[in-house]
Amino acid sequence: MYQEISDAEWEVMRIVWTLQEAYTSDILAALKDKKSWSQSTIKTLIRRLITKGLLSSKKDGRKFIYSPLVTETQMINQSSEKLLAKMCDMHKGGAILKLLQDYPISKSDLIKIEKEVQSKLKTAPDAVACNCIDKKMC
Repeated sequence: MYQEISDAEWEVMRIVWTLQEAYTSDILAALKDKKSWSQSTIKTLIRRLITKGLLSSKKDGRKFIYSPLVTETQMINQSSEKLLAKMCDMHKGGAILKLLQDYPISKSDLIKIEKEVQSKLKTAPDAVACNCIDKKMC
Protein backbone atom coordinates (compact mmCIF):
# COMPACT_ATOMS: atom_id res chain seq x y z
CA MET A 1 0.00 0.00 0.00
CA TYR A 2 1.25 3.44 -0.92
CA GLN A 3 1.07 6.70 0.95
CA GLU A 4 -2.03 8.82 0.47
CA ILE A 5 -1.43 11.89 -1.63
CA SER A 6 -3.04 15.31 -1.59
CA ASP A 7 -4.93 16.84 -4.51
CA ALA A 8 -1.90 19.04 -5.22
CA GLU A 9 0.40 15.99 -5.25
CA TRP A 10 -2.01 14.28 -7.67
CA GLU A 11 -1.53 17.22 -10.05
CA VAL A 12 2.24 16.73 -10.04
CA MET A 13 1.97 12.95 -10.37
CA ARG A 14 -0.39 13.21 -13.36
CA ILE A 15 2.24 15.24 -15.19
CA VAL A 16 5.00 12.76 -14.41
CA TRP A 17 2.78 9.80 -15.34
CA THR A 18 1.99 11.45 -18.66
CA LEU A 19 5.60 12.32 -19.48
CA GLN A 20 7.12 9.17 -17.88
CA GLU A 21 10.16 11.27 -16.99
CA ALA A 22 9.99 14.95 -16.17
CA TYR A 23 12.40 17.69 -15.27
CA THR A 24 11.35 20.29 -12.72
CA SER A 25 10.97 22.74 -15.62
CA ASP A 26 8.51 20.36 -17.35
CA ILE A 27 6.38 20.20 -14.22
CA LEU A 28 6.55 23.96 -13.72
CA ALA A 29 5.57 24.60 -17.35
CA ALA A 30 2.64 22.17 -17.21
CA LEU A 31 1.28 23.74 -14.02
CA LYS A 32 1.99 27.36 -14.99
CA ASP A 33 -1.35 27.98 -16.71
CA LYS A 34 -3.34 25.63 -14.52
CA LYS A 35 -2.30 26.68 -11.01
CA SER A 36 -0.92 29.81 -9.43
CA TRP A 37 1.63 27.90 -7.37
CA SER A 38 5.11 29.24 -6.82
CA GLN A 39 8.18 27.36 -7.96
CA SER A 40 9.01 26.66 -4.32
CA THR A 41 5.54 25.14 -3.71
CA ILE A 42 5.96 22.79 -6.66
CA LYS A 43 9.44 21.77 -5.51
CA THR A 44 8.01 21.06 -2.05
CA LEU A 45 5.33 18.84 -3.61
CA ILE A 46 7.99 16.98 -5.60
CA ARG A 47 10.10 16.47 -2.43
CA ARG A 48 7.06 15.10 -0.58
CA LEU A 49 6.35 12.64 -3.40
CA ILE A 50 9.97 11.45 -3.30
CA THR A 51 9.79 11.06 0.50
CA LYS A 52 6.58 9.06 0.13
CA GLY A 53 8.33 6.71 -2.30
CA LEU A 54 6.14 7.66 -5.26
CA LEU A 55 8.75 9.49 -7.36
CA SER A 56 12.40 8.80 -8.01
CA SER A 57 14.88 11.51 -8.81
CA LYS A 58 18.23 11.38 -10.52
CA LYS A 59 20.66 14.12 -11.30
CA ASP A 60 21.11 14.95 -14.96
CA GLY A 61 23.88 17.53 -15.08
CA ARG A 62 22.62 20.45 -13.02
CA LYS A 63 18.99 19.34 -13.31
CA PHE A 64 16.92 16.61 -11.73
CA ILE A 65 14.74 14.21 -13.66
CA TYR A 66 11.78 12.56 -11.96
CA SER A 67 10.16 9.21 -12.72
CA PRO A 68 7.10 7.56 -11.19
CA LEU A 69 7.68 4.59 -8.89
CA VAL A 70 3.99 3.64 -8.99
CA THR A 71 1.53 3.65 -11.84
CA GLU A 72 -1.49 5.89 -12.10
CA THR A 73 -3.69 2.78 -12.09
CA GLN A 74 -2.13 1.58 -8.82
CA MET A 75 -2.84 4.93 -7.15
CA ILE A 76 -6.39 5.10 -8.55
CA ASN A 77 -7.11 1.59 -7.29
CA GLN A 78 -5.72 2.39 -3.85
CA SER A 79 -7.71 5.61 -3.60
CA SER A 80 -10.89 3.88 -4.76
CA GLU A 81 -10.45 1.07 -2.24
CA LYS A 82 -9.86 3.54 0.60
CA LEU A 83 -12.96 5.54 -0.36
CA LEU A 84 -15.17 2.46 -0.65
CA ALA A 85 -13.86 1.10 2.65
CA LYS A 86 -15.33 4.18 4.37
CA MET A 87 -18.84 3.55 2.98
CA CYS A 88 -21.65 1.36 4.19
CA ASP A 89 -21.63 -1.82 2.11
CA MET A 90 -25.28 -1.21 1.19
CA HIS A 91 -24.38 2.01 -0.66
CA LYS A 92 -21.31 0.90 -2.62
CA GLY A 93 -23.31 -0.43 -5.56
CA GLY A 94 -25.13 2.89 -5.91
CA ALA A 95 -21.86 4.80 -5.83
CA ILE A 96 -20.38 2.57 -8.53
CA LEU A 97 -23.54 2.94 -10.65
CA LYS A 98 -23.35 6.75 -10.33
CA LEU A 99 -19.73 6.70 -11.53
CA LEU A 100 -20.77 4.58 -14.51
CA GLN A 101 -23.52 7.03 -15.36
CA ASP A 102 -21.52 10.21 -14.95
CA TYR A 103 -18.12 9.49 -16.52
CA PRO A 104 -16.99 8.61 -20.03
CA ILE A 105 -16.06 4.95 -20.40
CA SER A 106 -14.69 3.23 -23.50
CA LYS A 107 -16.52 0.39 -25.21
CA SER A 108 -13.69 -2.00 -24.34
CA ASP A 109 -13.95 -1.08 -20.65
CA LEU A 110 -17.75 -1.43 -20.77
CA ILE A 111 -17.34 -4.94 -22.21
CA LYS A 112 -14.97 -5.82 -19.32
CA ILE A 113 -17.46 -4.37 -16.83
CA GLU A 114 -20.30 -6.32 -18.43
CA LYS A 115 -18.31 -9.58 -18.16
CA GLU A 116 -17.52 -8.88 -14.51
CA VAL A 117 -21.18 -8.10 -13.78
CA GLN A 118 -22.27 -11.35 -15.43
CA SER A 119 -19.72 -13.27 -13.36
CA LYS A 120 -20.74 -11.56 -10.08
CA LEU A 121 -24.44 -12.14 -10.77
CA LYS A 122 -23.90 -15.89 -10.32
CA THR A 123 -23.00 -15.51 -6.63
CA ALA A 124 -24.39 -12.09 -5.68
CA PRO A 125 -26.72 -11.95 -2.68
CA ASP A 126 -30.23 -10.54 -3.11
CA ALA A 127 -29.27 -7.72 -0.75
CA VAL A 128 -26.01 -6.55 0.80
CA ALA A 129 -26.04 -6.30 4.56
CA CYS A 130 -25.40 -2.99 6.32
CA ASN A 131 -22.01 -2.84 8.02
CA CYS A 132 -22.55 0.45 9.84
CA ILE A 133 -22.03 0.81 13.57
CA ASP A 134 -25.58 2.08 13.95
CA LYS A 135 -27.78 -0.04 11.67
CA LYS A 136 -30.56 2.55 12.00
CA MET A 137 -28.49 4.94 9.87
CA CYS A 138 -29.01 2.85 6.73
